[in-house]
Amino acid sequence: MQDRLITLQTEAIEKIEHASSLKELQDIRVQYLGKKGPITEVLRGMGQLPADERPKMGQLANDVREAITSKLDENIKKLERAKLDEQLANETIDVTLPGRPIRKGNAHPLTAVIEEIEDLFIGMGFSVAEGPEVETDYYNFEALNLPKNHPARDMQDSFFITEDFLLRTQTSPVQARTMERHKGKGPVKIISPGKVYRRDTDDATHSHQFMQIEGLMVDENVRMSDLKGILTTFAQKLFGEEREIRLRPSFFPFTEPSVEVDVSCFKCNGKGCPICKRTGWIEILGAGMVHPNVLEMAGFDPKVYTGFAFGMGPERIAMLKYGIEDIRHFYANDLRFLQQFNRS
Repeated sequence: MQDRLITLQTEAIEKIEHASSLKELQDIRVQYLGKKGPITEVLRGMGQLPADERPKMGQLANDVREAITSKLDENIKKLERAKLDEQLANETIDVTLPGRPIRKGNAHPLTAVIEEIEDLFIGMGFSVAEGPEVETDYYNFEALNLPKNHPARDMQDSFFITEDFLLRTQTSPVQARTMERHKGKGPVKIISPGKVYRRDTDDATHSHQFMQIEGLMVDENVRMSDLKGILTTFAQKLFGEEREIRLRPSFFPFTEPSVEVDVSCFKCNGKGCPICKRTGWIEILGAGMVHPNVLEMAGFDPKVYTGFAFGMGPERIAMLKYGIEDIRHFYANDLRFLQQFNRS
Protein backbone atom coordinates (compact mmCIF):
# COMPACT_ATOMS: atom_id res chain seq x y z
CA MET A 1 0.00 0.00 0.00
CA GLN A 2 2.91 2.29 0.80
CA ASP A 3 4.50 1.58 -2.57
CA ARG A 4 1.17 2.20 -4.28
CA LEU A 5 0.84 5.65 -2.69
CA ILE A 6 4.41 6.66 -3.62
CA THR A 7 3.83 5.46 -7.20
CA LEU A 8 0.60 7.49 -7.47
CA GLN A 9 2.43 10.61 -6.20
CA THR A 10 5.20 10.18 -8.78
CA GLU A 11 2.71 9.63 -11.62
CA ALA A 12 0.58 12.60 -10.64
CA ILE A 13 3.51 15.02 -10.29
CA GLU A 14 4.95 13.90 -13.64
CA LYS A 15 1.60 14.54 -15.37
CA ILE A 16 1.29 17.91 -13.63
CA GLU A 17 4.71 19.00 -14.92
CA HIS A 18 3.79 18.09 -18.50
CA ALA A 19 0.34 19.71 -18.40
CA SER A 20 0.08 22.75 -20.70
CA SER A 21 -3.37 24.07 -19.86
CA LEU A 22 -5.56 24.83 -16.89
CA LYS A 23 -8.07 22.27 -18.10
CA GLU A 24 -5.45 19.49 -18.02
CA LEU A 25 -4.49 20.39 -14.46
CA GLN A 26 -8.13 20.36 -13.40
CA ASP A 27 -8.54 16.91 -14.97
CA ILE A 28 -5.49 15.64 -13.05
CA ARG A 29 -6.96 16.98 -9.79
CA VAL A 30 -10.17 15.05 -10.39
CA GLN A 31 -8.29 11.93 -11.56
CA TYR A 32 -6.06 11.60 -8.48
CA LEU A 33 -7.81 13.49 -5.71
CA GLY A 34 -11.47 12.93 -6.60
CA LYS A 35 -13.87 10.69 -4.67
CA LYS A 36 -13.37 7.94 -7.22
CA GLY A 37 -9.60 8.42 -7.57
CA PRO A 38 -6.88 5.83 -6.73
CA ILE A 39 -5.79 7.56 -3.52
CA THR A 40 -9.34 7.36 -2.16
CA GLU A 41 -9.42 3.64 -3.11
CA VAL A 42 -6.16 3.04 -1.19
CA LEU A 43 -7.57 4.76 1.87
CA ARG A 44 -10.66 2.57 1.75
CA GLY A 45 -8.42 -0.51 2.05
CA MET A 46 -6.76 0.68 5.25
CA GLY A 47 -9.25 -1.33 7.31
CA GLN A 48 -7.37 -4.51 6.30
CA LEU A 49 -4.10 -3.29 7.81
CA PRO A 50 -2.97 -4.10 11.34
CA ALA A 51 -4.06 -1.44 13.83
CA ASP A 52 -0.49 -0.29 14.54
CA GLU A 53 0.19 0.45 10.83
CA ARG A 54 -2.95 2.47 10.14
CA PRO A 55 -1.73 5.81 11.61
CA LYS A 56 1.53 5.60 9.63
CA MET A 57 -0.32 4.78 6.40
CA GLY A 58 -2.90 7.51 7.01
CA GLN A 59 -0.11 10.07 7.49
CA LEU A 60 1.56 8.92 4.27
CA ALA A 61 -1.72 9.22 2.36
CA ASN A 62 -2.20 12.79 3.64
CA ASP A 63 1.40 13.68 2.67
CA VAL A 64 0.85 12.32 -0.86
CA ARG A 65 -2.43 14.22 -1.20
CA GLU A 66 -0.80 17.43 0.06
CA ALA A 67 2.18 17.04 -2.29
CA ILE A 68 -0.09 16.59 -5.32
CA THR A 69 -2.32 19.51 -4.27
CA SER A 70 0.68 21.77 -3.69
CA LYS A 71 2.15 20.93 -7.11
CA LEU A 72 -1.23 21.50 -8.79
CA ASP A 73 -1.62 24.94 -7.15
CA GLU A 74 1.92 25.92 -8.10
CA ASN A 75 1.48 25.02 -11.77
CA ILE A 76 -1.98 26.61 -11.94
CA LYS A 77 -0.44 29.91 -10.77
CA LYS A 78 2.33 29.58 -13.37
CA LEU A 79 -0.16 29.03 -16.20
CA GLU A 80 -2.42 31.86 -15.03
CA ARG A 81 0.57 34.21 -14.82
CA ALA A 82 1.73 33.19 -18.30
CA LYS A 83 -1.78 33.74 -19.68
CA LEU A 84 -1.94 37.20 -18.09
CA ASP A 85 1.52 38.12 -19.45
CA GLU A 86 0.41 37.08 -22.92
CA GLN A 87 -2.79 39.10 -22.65
CA LEU A 88 -0.92 42.17 -21.44
CA ALA A 89 1.57 41.84 -24.28
CA ASN A 90 -1.22 41.62 -26.85
CA GLU A 91 -3.21 44.51 -25.36
CA THR A 92 -0.35 46.87 -24.60
CA ILE A 93 -1.09 50.56 -25.17
CA ASP A 94 1.87 52.45 -26.54
CA VAL A 95 1.65 55.70 -24.59
CA THR A 96 4.41 57.21 -26.74
CA LEU A 97 2.15 57.33 -29.80
CA PRO A 98 0.76 60.78 -30.63
CA GLY A 99 -2.86 61.33 -29.58
CA ARG A 100 -5.65 61.43 -32.09
CA PRO A 101 -7.08 64.94 -32.44
CA ILE A 102 -10.67 65.43 -31.29
CA ARG A 103 -12.75 67.30 -33.80
CA LYS A 104 -14.44 70.25 -32.13
CA GLY A 105 -17.67 71.81 -33.25
CA ASN A 106 -18.04 75.52 -33.86
CA ALA A 107 -20.80 78.06 -33.54
CA HIS A 108 -23.31 78.18 -36.38
CA PRO A 109 -22.71 81.42 -38.32
CA LEU A 110 -26.24 82.58 -37.57
CA THR A 111 -25.80 81.85 -33.86
CA ALA A 112 -22.45 83.66 -33.89
CA VAL A 113 -24.03 86.79 -35.42
CA ILE A 114 -26.97 86.76 -32.99
CA GLU A 115 -24.62 86.43 -30.01
CA GLU A 116 -22.44 89.24 -31.35
CA ILE A 117 -25.50 91.49 -31.73
CA GLU A 118 -26.71 90.57 -28.24
CA ASP A 119 -23.29 91.42 -26.79
CA LEU A 120 -23.30 94.80 -28.54
CA PHE A 121 -26.69 95.83 -27.16
CA ILE A 122 -26.05 94.39 -23.70
CA GLY A 123 -22.97 96.59 -23.67
CA MET A 124 -25.26 99.57 -24.31
CA GLY A 125 -27.51 98.72 -21.37
CA PHE A 126 -30.16 96.59 -23.08
CA SER A 127 -31.39 93.29 -21.66
CA VAL A 128 -32.50 90.22 -23.63
CA ALA A 129 -36.20 89.30 -23.47
CA GLU A 130 -38.02 86.26 -24.86
CA GLY A 131 -41.62 85.30 -25.56
CA PRO A 132 -43.76 82.47 -26.96
CA GLU A 133 -43.53 81.46 -30.62
CA VAL A 134 -47.23 80.51 -30.62
CA GLU A 135 -48.79 83.90 -30.03
CA THR A 136 -52.25 85.39 -29.62
CA ASP A 137 -53.76 87.62 -32.27
CA TYR A 138 -53.95 90.38 -29.68
CA TYR A 139 -50.21 90.57 -28.93
CA ASN A 140 -49.09 89.83 -32.50
CA PHE A 141 -51.37 92.44 -34.07
CA GLU A 142 -53.85 94.41 -31.96
CA ALA A 143 -51.44 95.50 -29.23
CA LEU A 144 -49.15 96.75 -32.01
CA ASN A 145 -51.76 99.08 -33.55
CA LEU A 146 -53.03 96.48 -36.03
CA PRO A 147 -56.74 95.97 -35.21
CA LYS A 148 -58.96 93.40 -36.91
CA ASN A 149 -59.26 93.91 -40.69
CA HIS A 150 -56.39 96.41 -40.75
CA PRO A 151 -54.96 96.38 -44.31
CA ALA A 152 -51.37 96.27 -43.03
CA ARG A 153 -52.00 92.74 -41.73
CA ASP A 154 -51.70 91.60 -45.33
CA MET A 155 -48.02 92.61 -45.24
CA GLN A 156 -47.45 89.59 -42.99
CA ASP A 157 -48.97 86.45 -44.48
CA SER A 158 -49.51 84.48 -41.28
CA PHE A 159 -49.74 80.85 -40.14
CA PHE A 160 -52.98 80.85 -38.13
CA ILE A 161 -53.65 77.87 -35.85
CA THR A 162 -57.09 79.07 -34.75
CA GLU A 163 -58.87 82.36 -35.15
CA ASP A 164 -57.09 83.70 -32.07
CA PHE A 165 -53.72 81.90 -32.17
CA LEU A 166 -50.94 81.90 -34.76
CA LEU A 167 -47.22 81.39 -35.17
CA ARG A 168 -45.80 84.82 -34.44
CA THR A 169 -44.85 86.84 -37.51
CA GLN A 170 -42.42 89.08 -35.62
CA THR A 171 -40.83 89.35 -32.18
CA SER A 172 -42.67 92.65 -31.52
CA PRO A 173 -45.19 90.82 -29.25
CA VAL A 174 -42.32 90.42 -26.78
CA GLN A 175 -42.11 94.23 -26.63
CA ALA A 176 -45.84 94.54 -25.94
CA ARG A 177 -45.71 91.88 -23.21
CA THR A 178 -42.64 93.48 -21.61
CA MET A 179 -44.24 96.94 -21.53
CA GLU A 180 -47.36 95.47 -19.92
CA ARG A 181 -45.25 93.92 -17.18
CA HIS A 182 -43.74 97.34 -16.41
CA LYS A 183 -47.27 98.65 -15.69
CA GLY A 184 -46.70 102.08 -17.20
CA LYS A 185 -43.39 102.73 -15.45
CA GLY A 186 -40.16 103.23 -17.40
CA PRO A 187 -37.49 102.76 -18.38
CA VAL A 188 -37.81 99.76 -20.70
CA LYS A 189 -34.70 98.80 -22.66
CA ILE A 190 -34.73 95.36 -24.32
CA ILE A 191 -33.86 93.38 -27.41
CA SER A 192 -35.91 90.31 -28.33
CA PRO A 193 -34.22 87.72 -30.59
CA GLY A 194 -36.16 84.67 -31.76
CA LYS A 195 -37.77 82.65 -34.54
CA VAL A 196 -40.66 84.06 -36.54
CA TYR A 197 -42.89 82.52 -39.22
CA ARG A 198 -44.54 83.83 -42.37
CA ARG A 199 -46.18 82.15 -45.33
CA ASP A 200 -43.53 82.67 -47.99
CA THR A 201 -41.94 80.75 -50.84
CA ASP A 202 -38.45 79.61 -49.92
CA ASP A 203 -35.74 80.88 -52.24
CA ALA A 204 -32.26 82.38 -51.98
CA THR A 205 -33.45 85.41 -49.99
CA HIS A 206 -36.76 84.29 -48.41
CA SER A 207 -37.78 81.61 -45.91
CA HIS A 208 -41.02 80.63 -44.19
CA GLN A 209 -39.07 80.51 -40.91
CA PHE A 210 -36.34 82.97 -40.03
CA MET A 211 -34.79 84.83 -37.13
CA GLN A 212 -35.55 88.36 -36.06
CA ILE A 213 -34.09 90.70 -33.46
CA GLU A 214 -36.17 93.64 -32.34
CA GLY A 215 -35.21 96.37 -29.92
CA LEU A 216 -37.23 98.69 -27.73
CA MET A 217 -36.44 101.65 -25.53
CA VAL A 218 -39.17 103.53 -23.64
CA ASP A 219 -38.50 106.31 -21.17
CA GLU A 220 -39.11 109.99 -20.65
CA ASN A 221 -37.68 112.29 -23.36
CA VAL A 222 -36.55 109.52 -25.74
CA ARG A 223 -35.99 111.10 -29.16
CA MET A 224 -35.23 110.09 -32.73
CA SER A 225 -31.66 111.31 -32.22
CA ASP A 226 -31.27 108.67 -29.48
CA LEU A 227 -32.36 106.01 -31.98
CA LYS A 228 -29.86 107.26 -34.56
CA GLY A 229 -27.05 107.29 -32.00
CA ILE A 230 -27.77 103.71 -30.86
CA LEU A 231 -27.97 102.39 -34.42
CA THR A 232 -24.84 104.26 -35.50
CA THR A 233 -22.89 102.62 -32.67
CA PHE A 234 -24.38 99.25 -33.60
CA ALA A 235 -23.41 99.58 -37.29
CA GLN A 236 -19.88 100.72 -36.51
CA LYS A 237 -19.25 97.94 -34.01
CA LEU A 238 -20.64 95.27 -36.34
CA PHE A 239 -19.38 96.43 -39.74
CA GLY A 240 -16.44 98.75 -38.97
CA GLU A 241 -15.73 102.11 -37.33
CA GLU A 242 -15.88 103.95 -40.69
CA ARG A 243 -19.52 103.08 -41.27
CA GLU A 244 -22.25 105.69 -41.47
CA ILE A 245 -26.02 105.24 -41.42
CA ARG A 246 -28.87 107.09 -43.08
CA LEU A 247 -32.58 107.14 -42.24
CA ARG A 248 -35.19 107.06 -45.02
CA PRO A 249 -38.90 107.71 -44.42
CA SER A 250 -41.05 104.56 -44.36
CA PHE A 251 -44.24 103.17 -42.80
CA PHE A 252 -44.84 100.65 -40.01
CA PRO A 253 -48.17 100.54 -38.13
CA PHE A 254 -46.52 100.40 -34.71
CA THR A 255 -44.09 103.33 -35.16
CA GLU A 256 -44.61 106.97 -36.11
CA PRO A 257 -42.51 108.35 -37.67
CA SER A 258 -41.03 105.22 -39.27
CA VAL A 259 -37.71 104.86 -41.10
CA GLU A 260 -35.66 102.37 -43.10
CA VAL A 261 -32.05 102.32 -41.93
CA ASP A 262 -29.16 101.94 -44.38
CA VAL A 263 -25.47 101.50 -43.61
CA SER A 264 -22.70 102.70 -45.89
CA CYS A 265 -21.32 99.77 -47.89
CA PHE A 266 -18.45 98.11 -46.04
CA LYS A 267 -17.18 96.57 -49.28
CA CYS A 268 -16.74 99.69 -51.41
CA ASN A 269 -16.95 102.40 -48.72
CA GLY A 270 -19.87 104.03 -50.50
CA LYS A 271 -18.35 104.12 -54.00
CA GLY A 272 -20.78 101.56 -55.44
CA CYS A 273 -20.38 97.80 -55.97
CA PRO A 274 -22.54 94.71 -56.66
CA ILE A 275 -23.17 94.16 -52.92
CA CYS A 276 -24.79 97.60 -52.50
CA LYS A 277 -26.29 97.53 -56.01
CA ARG A 278 -24.10 100.46 -57.00
CA THR A 279 -25.82 102.78 -54.51
CA GLY A 280 -23.15 102.88 -51.82
CA TRP A 281 -25.76 101.96 -49.16
CA ILE A 282 -27.12 98.66 -47.78
CA GLU A 283 -30.52 98.42 -46.07
CA ILE A 284 -30.16 96.57 -42.75
CA LEU A 285 -33.26 97.25 -40.63
CA GLY A 286 -36.48 99.15 -40.02
CA ALA A 287 -37.11 101.44 -37.07
CA GLY A 288 -39.11 104.38 -35.74
CA MET A 289 -40.63 106.07 -32.72
CA VAL A 290 -43.14 103.90 -30.87
CA HIS A 291 -46.67 104.83 -31.89
CA PRO A 292 -48.63 106.54 -29.06
CA ASN A 293 -51.42 103.98 -29.49
CA VAL A 294 -48.97 101.15 -28.76
CA LEU A 295 -47.72 102.90 -25.64
CA GLU A 296 -51.26 103.56 -24.43
CA MET A 297 -52.43 99.95 -24.97
CA ALA A 298 -49.42 98.75 -22.95
CA GLY A 299 -50.31 101.05 -20.05
CA PHE A 300 -47.89 103.92 -20.67
CA ASP A 301 -48.95 107.56 -20.80
CA PRO A 302 -47.81 108.80 -24.27
CA LYS A 303 -47.78 112.37 -22.94
CA VAL A 304 -45.05 111.37 -20.45
CA TYR A 305 -43.22 108.52 -22.15
CA THR A 306 -41.79 108.18 -25.63
CA GLY A 307 -39.73 105.43 -27.15
CA PHE A 308 -38.15 103.95 -30.22
CA ALA A 309 -38.20 100.46 -31.70
CA PHE A 310 -36.20 98.70 -34.40
CA GLY A 311 -36.16 95.31 -36.06
CA MET A 312 -33.55 93.43 -38.07
CA GLY A 313 -33.05 90.04 -39.67
CA PRO A 314 -29.90 88.25 -38.40
CA GLU A 315 -29.83 86.14 -41.60
CA ARG A 316 -29.48 89.29 -43.69
CA ILE A 317 -26.79 90.63 -41.36
CA ALA A 318 -24.89 87.32 -41.53
CA MET A 319 -25.24 87.15 -45.32
CA LEU A 320 -23.76 90.63 -45.63
CA LYS A 321 -21.05 90.02 -43.02
CA TYR A 322 -19.86 86.69 -44.44
CA GLY A 323 -20.75 87.08 -48.12
CA ILE A 324 -23.37 84.29 -48.06
CA GLU A 325 -25.61 84.34 -51.13
CA ASP A 326 -28.38 81.90 -50.19
CA ILE A 327 -30.40 82.03 -46.95
CA ARG A 328 -31.16 78.31 -47.27
CA HIS A 329 -27.54 77.47 -46.36
CA PHE A 330 -28.30 78.43 -42.75
CA TYR A 331 -30.85 75.62 -42.39
CA ALA A 332 -29.39 72.87 -44.61
CA ASN A 333 -27.05 71.47 -41.89
CA ASP A 334 -24.32 70.97 -44.50
CA LEU A 335 -21.02 70.47 -42.65
CA ARG A 336 -19.06 71.69 -45.66
CA PHE A 337 -20.79 75.04 -45.27
CA LEU A 338 -20.67 75.20 -41.47
CA GLN A 339 -16.98 74.26 -41.17
CA GLN A 340 -16.01 77.40 -43.08
CA PHE A 341 -16.90 79.41 -39.99
CA ASN A 342 -14.67 77.57 -37.51
CA ARG A 343 -13.07 80.37 -35.54
CA SER A 344 -11.09 78.15 -33.13
